[in-house]
Amino acid sequence: MHPARSLLSLLSNLETPVSDTFPYRLTRVGVVMTPEPGNPLEVEGVLNPGSGRGPNGELYLLPRIVAAGNVSRVGLARVVVEDGVPVSVEREGVVLEPDRGWERGADHSGVEDPRVTRIDELGLHVMTYVAYGPLGPRTAVAISDDLRDWRRLGPVTFDYVDALDMDLGLFHNKDTTFFPSPVTAPDGVRSFAVLHRPMWDIGETAPGEGIRVPAGITDTRQSIWISYVSVEAVERDVSALTRWGQHRFVAGPEFPFEEVKIGGGPAPRRVPEGWLVLHHGVTGVIDSAFAQQKNVNYAAGAMLLDGDDPSRVIARTPEPLLAPETEEEIGGIVPNVVFPTAIEEIEGRTFVFYGMGDSQIGVALLEHV
Repeated sequence: MHPARSLLSLLSNLETPVSDTFPYRLTRVGVVMTPEPGNPLEVEGVLNPGSGRGPNGELYLLPRIVAAGNVSRVGLARVVVEDGVPVSVEREGVVLEPDRGWERGADHSGVEDPRVTRIDELGLHVMTYVAYGPLGPRTAVAISDDLRDWRRLGPVTFDYVDALDMDLGLFHNKDTTFFPSPVTAPDGVRSFAVLHRPMWDIGETAPGEGIRVPAGITDTRQSIWISYVSVEAVERDVSALTRWGQHRFVAGPEFPFEEVKIGGGPAPRRVPEGWLVLHHGVTGVIDSAFAQQKNVNYAAGAMLLDGDDPSRVIARTPEPLLAPETEEEIGGIVPNVVFPTAIEEIEGRTFVFYGMGDSQIGVALLEHV
């Protein structure tokens, strides 16, 4: 089936294997960032950071910082490390503000939940973020070579795939992150891959339209998908990073801790078994995709994707690796939230940074077991 896979192949991941002994675990380390007293830009929380190494090799977080009225910006904060463990941060300002028209709505605006992937082949940090504008949440892309100065490439667009009988551009989309190195796309072309989470309820912005899903999809819950951009196209024009094609379903909710929906977390990490993807699973009740939630529970799970075909899940956790337990996680602006968004190696060990109750930022140690 080349150059294109059949719809049956495209949907083959609707049933995926379970690992009773998943080879990774997360262990809490502590809190690394809390809202700064007296800082008006942080009165509603610091959360869900991206991360990266600057030109000087220093480790930085790019936290979502939230001002009054749920207006979000992306900050820059150097991570303070003691004895090989991240313990706090030193703020270095704001690097992205909602200062474009498509990032500002009448009653809500923001640049939210940045995910940052270092793509060495491009010599760039690639940020995907949620631009919350007049039509609600849309994925956008920005690039930087130093984590400080970011060039917007604009909102993402989606190539039409006839087998899906659906334009993915109709839907809001969140939890997007690029893989750090090229993979082979379904058409056999060397490509950059990106995970994302379409939100199927068109009725959120067009009342009466309701929920619609692509052909062959029967589960209307939000799930993880993958799309591709050819390396050649990006080498010709880096703005091609915003034009995604060859969309494939990857994984949907399967276990009790992800009954309502799942979404991707930090950039996928290459490990001996394939690609390690940390994700969040949600239980509870979501009244509106656009409102801050109060009756939900977000926990961190993980899955392994095939190293050669990252649209294929080879194992996943039936229970969370980390669930809300501490005061910071069960309290906050949105209670009961563990939301992993960044992953970094520090002195030979791997740490995951995550949002705690939509209010603070915690860190956990990722270990192979």
